[in-house]
Amino acid sequence: MTPPEQGQAAKPSYRPDIDGLRAVAVLLVVFNHLRTRFSGGYIGVDVFFVISGYLISGVILSEMNTGSFSIIRFYDRRIRRILPALIVMMLGTCILVFRYFVPPETESFARSMLAALFSVSNLLFWHEAGYFDAPSTLKPLLHTWSLAVEEQFYIVFPIFLLAVRRFFPQRLKEAVWTLTAITFALACIWVRRDPTAAFYFAPLRAWELLIGTIISQHYVPVLRSSIQRNFASLTGLLLVMVPALMYTPQTPFPGLAALPPCLGAALLIAGGETGTSLVGRVLSWRPIVFIGLISYSLYLWHWPILVFQNTSLLLLHAGAGDKRSKFAVLAVSLVAATLSWRFVETPFRKGRFRPGRRTLFILAGAAASVVTMLGISAIVEHGFSGRFPQDALAVAEYTSFDPTAAYRGGVCFMDSQNAFSDFRPQTCLAEDPARKHYLLLGDSHGAHLYPGLSAVFPELNLSQANAAGCVPLMPDATPTSSTRENGCLQMRRFIYKDYLPHHSIDTVLLAARWSDSDIPALGQTISWIKQQKAQVILLGPIIEFDVPLPRLLAISLREHAPSLLEQHRLKDPEQLDKRLADMARRWGVPYISAYKNLCAATEATSPGDSPCPVYASPGVPLLWDTDHFTPQGSILYARTMKARKQLP
Repeated sequence: MTPPEQGQAAKPSYRPDIDGLRAVAVLLVVFNHLRTRFSGGYIGVDVFFVISGYLISGVILSEMNTGSFSIIRFYDRRIRRILPALIVMMLGTCILVFRYFVPPETESFARSMLAALFSVSNLLFWHEAGYFDAPSTLKPLLHTWSLAVEEQFYIVFPIFLLAVRRFFPQRLKEAVWTLTAITFALACIWVRRDPTAAFYFAPLRAWELLIGTIISQHYVPVLRSSIQRNFASLTGLLLVMVPALMYTPQTPFPGLAALPPCLGAALLIAGGETGTSLVGRVLSWRPIVFIGLISYSLYLWHWPILVFQNTSLLLLHAGAGDKRSKFAVLAVSLVAATLSWRFVETPFRKGRFRPGRRTLFILAGAAASVVTMLGISAIVEHGFSGRFPQDALAVAEYTSFDPTAAYRGGVCFMDSQNAFSDFRPQTCLAEDPARKHYLLLGDSHGAHLYPGLSAVFPELNLSQANAAGCVPLMPDATPTSSTRENGCLQMRRFIYKDYLPHHSIDTVLLAARWSDSDIPALGQTISWIKQQKAQVILLGPIIEFDVPLPRLLAISLREHAPSLLEQHRLKDPEQLDKRLADMARRWGVPYISAYKNLCAATEATSPGDSPCPVYASPGVPLLWDTDHFTPQGSILYARTMKARKQLP
């Protein structure tokens, strides 16, 4: 296939290797969500963006060159491609939501469904993002953010092209390159300032789609020889696969880290424009091409299926990390995607049942109206609360609990919305010579102890210095892997290099969501604090669940299934608790175990066969999410410390 001359757009012909690349992209995303070794598999979305930019810009500019471009025709194609499968997926998810979600979660889902329908879900999830926001496992439409980014781009992109061609007809190449460079530079800047905005904001992703445009219009040299094609394709594959294996959720992304996979996708596409390559032939293998053909439906269906398996054991009774669970999600997703592609996607795009434009717009409008009415009804009816008994509804309300006031958020506890400059030492570290001075250091697992400790131990002068995701280790002992790295490091430096060396503290309470990797640095930190003539008390992990406890309680009350609670309780924190208790003895410091304190006498607060309490008091759950105490839960835990004389 001979490419057109530079600057001339040609409508792209079908290339099976691009469907193969789609398959690679979607499988990377799916394997990432299934928590396999592809910890950076989220870069598959970026590969999709490059492919989309390549194919769609090629069509748009080809039609513009022949004078046949039409906005109406363009959106006719977009509706056929995107909307039918999306609508069917959302309606199917509605059924599962009605069956498994508690009312506050149903309301949240309804808002996300409306946002997805109108291509603004990226803005909704950006707005909702926060350290204590509902976990992704309770957002069945979270993956629609990428569709919204694309649609927002394609609202502006044709207008941009028309404007450049109208006013600067000889400067299209320079305009595309300039816009690509500007949006890439902004993404690199914003990923440091506000990673969440950089992730969800369409203008900061535009450069990824524009890379596809650059390849489609041959604004870079064409690869003409077999050696060039093979080298480019192999390099491109490595640039995609290495980040997919090496990146982690802590990698600052997108920005500069998104460049290798995007360039990799561009090289793979460019390597197949003028002929074949070894990698291209592999990508053109029919089973891989088939996955590429169903990739859109697979992307749509895999996430809600995974959400309901993890939260409600939809497919089988196995936890999120169980291999059987992962295999079941993958298998069912592939079946659902195949059915969606065959009976939803394909009929709207080709074949004898393909509707005309007028019929298409009527059907799309009717379907959108149904989804809109469902979403509005769910919000107006407060998540269809009549599905649950009153006691379950009361417990379910804690799924929307705001811990800010109880944890002294934005003052003594810095969450993802705060900078270290918001910390108030004069309030949080106030001194009182008449009382013993205890300093509570930690992340959010330190902050959630404050309500209980301050209420149960008024005789203590309890200071607080907490930052979300910031394990209270010495800054020199280990670098932070927090997504809020700068704020965490500032907090650590302030406490360990400024405050503790110059202030008299009777006891430091160390509390965090510990991991095994923290143990070496934790030992160094404890040794250093003891050298400052302060005592140390180490608090271990708390009881955790893989989905929010209030929703588990509400579901178990409705279904009369108390065993559901134990099925979702995580066992790893309990094992870590034992290891930390052993280490604390070696370090010569007191250790407080939530498991020994709370699970020793659970009869009054734990239904069924759960060995640990799930209620702090009648009708009040111990936790308001998966791993943070309600204020009442914090008080219950503090009372066990007092009863066992562990403090002061």
